[in-house]
Amino acid sequence: MPTLAIELGVATDYGSHMTAPNDLIEQARAWAAEDPDAQTRAELEALVAAAERGEETDLADRFAGTLEFGTAGLRGALGAGPNRMNRVVVTRAAAGLAAYLRDTGHRGGSVVIGFDARHNSDVFARDTAEIMTGAGFKAFVMPRTLPTPLLAFAIRELGCAAGVMVTASHNPPQDNGYKVYLGDGSQIVPPADSEIAARIAAVGPLADLPRGDVGTVVSEQIVDRYLDTVAGLAEDGPRDLSVVYTPLHGVGGTTVAQVLETAGFDAPHVVEQQEHPDPDFPTVSFPNPEEPGAMDLAMALAAETRADLVVANDPDADRCAVAVPDAHGWRMLRGDEVGALLAHHLLARGHRGTYANSIVSSSLLGKMAAAAGQPHEETLTGFKWIGRVEGLAFGYEEALGYCCDPEHVRDKDGVSALLLVCELAAQTKAEGRTLTDILDDIARVHGLHATDQLSVRFDDLADIPATMDRLRSAPPTTLGGLAVERVEDLSEGSAQLPPTDGLRYSLAEGARVIVRPSGTEPKVKCYLEVVVPVEAGPDGGGVDAARISAVGRLDAITADLRAVAFGKPSGA
Repeated sequence: MPTLAIELGVATDYGSHMTAPNDLIEQARAWAAEDPDAQTRAELEALVAAAERGEETDLADRFAGTLEFGTAGLRGALGAGPNRMNRVVVTRAAAGLAAYLRDTGHRGGSVVIGFDARHNSDVFARDTAEIMTGAGFKAFVMPRTLPTPLLAFAIRELGCAAGVMVTASHNPPQDNGYKVYLGDGSQIVPPADSEIAARIAAVGPLADLPRGDVGTVVSEQIVDRYLDTVAGLAEDGPRDLSVVYTPLHGVGGTTVAQVLETAGFDAPHVVEQQEHPDPDFPTVSFPNPEEPGAMDLAMALAAETRADLVVANDPDADRCAVAVPDAHGWRMLRGDEVGALLAHHLLARGHRGTYANSIVSSSLLGKMAAAAGQPHEETLTGFKWIGRVEGLAFGYEEALGYCCDPEHVRDKDGVSALLLVCELAAQTKAEGRTLTDILDDIARVHGLHATDQLSVRFDDLADIPATMDRLRSAPPTTLGGLAVERVEDLSEGSAQLPPTDGLRYSLAEGARVIVRPSGTEPKVKCYLEVVVPVEAGPDGGGVDAARISAVGRLDAITADLRAVAFGKPSGA
């Protein structure tokens, strides 16, 4: 069976059999006849005509399975057909969600719907509202394109039974998605996903679905309440900080500017070419701040303005990226480093409760929490799990997602994280120090924790389960010269973690490797961590030496993983 996406909620039926041409054409005609959208209907009719002329088309791929509903809804390329994001697929998803809510005791309740600035996001939001009101629910629609965390905030503020965010986050411009939350403000987890999917599958002809009005526009007071709530996270203190910011053509720009102003910061220098929402993301090859090149314009502006800090959001502003100056220019902080900085900041301010991160994130957070006398919990990957941790004070995952105010937003929030990073940077600047100095302090206390990733792509999808089976039956005994001291098969589950397809190798000297299939691509991903004690040295030289040692260890583990686990030489 195809693996459901851990975060994105996508399942692609890579193994479906191709339909016979005549049957395929009939399926396409039937789909087009039901499609309420003139553009995708014409697109499909043109493909049918081309196929009938014997021309090569992607018709088979469009009908080779469906975009399946997973733990966070749907995500896929825009276009006609069941294996694409379009109004037919979205309408069916909305009807299935309405049926699930009705069957689980929420008949007549309310659903709030948000949307980003991607192609057709507003159209999909309107379709969802009409299906919800037609099914007897009250639909609230956000007043304009706004960040995903604002939708998560609105669910609880409005007392809704569920929320829908139309977004594909940092996916390529040709994609869109449909993210689902329940009334607690968290993303859905099993078995809700499969129960909703079953009801989507049971939806009959679209013509039989009752459609109501377009719902009620959410008051700007809800937006203002979110802005004030986030700004209120910053305490009184220094505000002297020169910041460069980019929303990466997304929807975070206005929200971030208002929050920083309300909190007392000067307006940031905004990357002009990326300031306004643009669904085509023209200045980047991939609108993800982690991707090479995505932050180049921001760091060039930082060098020009001699800024203290660079911060960025992904297009729906639920993630936050940070770059700091160093001896060689500007350096992007890894998600684990930003997570440690935010945890340090919140612990120093006395925030009590459970500090949580995903299993593929650094083990450093657990040590920091323990040293402060606070509980720590590991979860599976994704904020659908982190947001549900009981008594959560702070949660993060290495993919630039941080939850700093779970009382109001039980999801990753790139706006609140950005504000707190700015607050900490201003505080350290006033002390004549930098964020890098804080990271060095943390390393001296807990050891230098360095993380890295290795992704191996497979041409034959059958090789992925075969690789995982081989690693289970014959695990490596050493990696990078470090003994493998313990092997955990995460598919067996435990008292702490639900089962998931993955393996965790605990190595000597605190190192760790987690191997798991990607939920969204034909890849196996490996998450590496090494821990190097920091020896006392002049002018912080001990940290520098530990950092050099850590790089060597990570390189050695990576080389062994390629050769031993995947049969690929280093660099392949």
